Amino acid sequence: AAGIQDEDIVVDVEKTVVYISIADKLLFKSGSATVSEKAKAVLGKVATVISSRPDMEVQVEGYTDNVSISTATMKDNWDLSTARATSVVRVLQGDFSIDPRRLIAAGRSEYVPLESNDTPQGRATNRRTRIVILPKLEQFFDILEQKP
Repeated sequence: AAGIQDEDIVVDVEKTVVYISIADKLLFKSGSATVSEKAKAVLGKVATVISSRPDMEVQVEGYTDNVSISTATMKDNWDLSTARATSVVRVLQGDFSIDPRRLIAAGRSEYVPLESNDTPQGRATNRRTRIVILPKLEQFFDILEQKP
């Protein structure tokens, strides 16, 4: 994924899957699921990658730290992580015309941390959105069935 250069964005490619991990501070204000205007530039670059692979599905996964949240609209980190994933999906569909049939919104809450939640840096690392660009399931089975 050329052109996405930022310390808060990590792109990994493993075989047929592209993982794009984006620090939440780049996308959202603390405790919020509203995508910032600045973040739309980042998501625009991601959308370009997605558009270039029309045969792929796109799963947007929200992850939080373990600091509990409880507001009028967010009961807990499950709500926050799924709301953030849904916000990103809406931007990809609404602002960048990605076919919604290709999009999946998923929340992982606080249960898949990358780092310890004992430090501010660790919590910041754990607050992330991961965009997974992957073959559609039926194509995935076709790949598995191919003889090496």
